[in-house]
Amino acid sequence: MFDLDAWTGRIGYSGPRAADLATLHAVIAAHTATVPFENIGVLLGHAPKLAPDALHDKVIVGRRGGYCFELNAVLRDGLRALGFDVAERIARVVRGQDAAAPTPATHMMLQVDLPEGRFLADVGFGNQTPTAPLQWQLNTEQQTPHEPMRLTAVGDDVLLQAQIGENWENIYRILPHPPLQADYEVGNWFCATHPNSPFVGNMIVARAGHDGTRTTFFNGRLTIRRPGNRIERRIIDDTAEIGPILRDTLGLPITNDEVAAAIEILKSKGTLGATHAAFA
Repeated sequence: MFDLDAWTGRIGYSGPRAADLATLHAVIAAHTATVPFENIGVLLGHAPKLAPDALHDKVIVGRRGGYCFELNAVLRDGLRALGFDVAERIARVVRGQDAAAPTPATHMMLQVDLPEGRFLADVGFGNQTPTAPLQWQLNTEQQTPHEPMRLTAVGDDVLLQAQIGENWENIYRILPHPPLQADYEVGNWFCATHPNSPFVGNMIVARAGHDGTRTTFFNGRLTIRRPGNRIERRIIDDTAEIGPILRDTLGLPITNDEVAAAIEILKSKGTLGATHAAFA
């Protein structure tokens, strides 16, 4: 049984619990501003467990973050507990790539059906997570508390794009068929273990702020993007600063030992200070 009170407490949501569009907006805003996207466990060699009790213990009780298979599974169960009609979807990540790039299906997101129509819901896409539900309507610019976003068709798939500065950038391409749980297990295993996965050799923590900011820590680089695409970047030369930044700025209750272990892995892989197109 999903603990609805524990989840709403975790995300700092105390508003109405009606299964309507206003609640969906408020829950997604609370979730994205409170629960960070992070891959520290994967970097340390621990593949996430997707069983509901494991996710409850990690994200809700342990107050950690996670990536899409974890955060959107928690959102799915929370929304269903509130009475929403939720279906699971899967997508190919094309951030920093051509819209039709033949990437693996490794992103979990959700579909929510309401009287107003069908909506995309996603709290687990790192530094470009949609911070509002998006109506499943093609070629329509939609405002969020952060960037404008839109959905377009790419063959039978639906492409999510975000306007970053003056450019519309590709985010992910949603497949038309509903996934099986086995698809999520395979995607999770790929993300947690495959050498081509960005999560096995990089240290990533990201969170969206209520004030329209996005803060991303990537391999020792701290990026704060503010409304108007005003960007502040700095390299954290003193690794002793990293723990406090992750805890105080990004809301991740990580220990100094975990930080030290993660930094050593980055050094061994040669990725300390490295960049990546998907986390610019």
